[in-house]
Amino acid sequence: QVQLVESGGGLVQAGDSLRLSCAASVRTFRNYNMGWFRQAPGKEREFVAVIRWSGGSTYYADSVKGRFTISTDNAKNTVYLQMNSLKPEDTAVYYCAADVVYYRSSIGYTAGEYDYWGQGTQVTVSS
Repeated sequence: QVQLVESGGGLVQAGDSLRLSCAASVRTFRNYNMGWFRQAPGKEREFVAVIRWSGGSTYYADSVKGRFTISTDNAKNTVYLQMNSLKPEDTAVYYCAADVVYYRSSIGYTAGEYDYWGQGTQVTVSS
């Protein structure tokens, strides 16, 4: 069982930055691709970003590409989402998720592909 705890959300103005953190109860990120998703009121949970455990490749939704950066600190077993140039449409609850992949090479872009989830952290961007 993997526990994920997000932090770092808050209320900011358009154009500001925030960094979300996700502390994982794992000894290593080996075999776990780590992702961030978000869910706005009345909408489905949508993919934001993912980082591959092997090689560290990153993938982003088009809506955040160039503004958000996902990274990991293996010494702290923590995943980060640096969010710059925030827009009101980025307002949502942000969730950290872990995809147990072992030798699977595919990247998960849908919520159903992830095995463990955090409780979420609210990000609100005012205009």
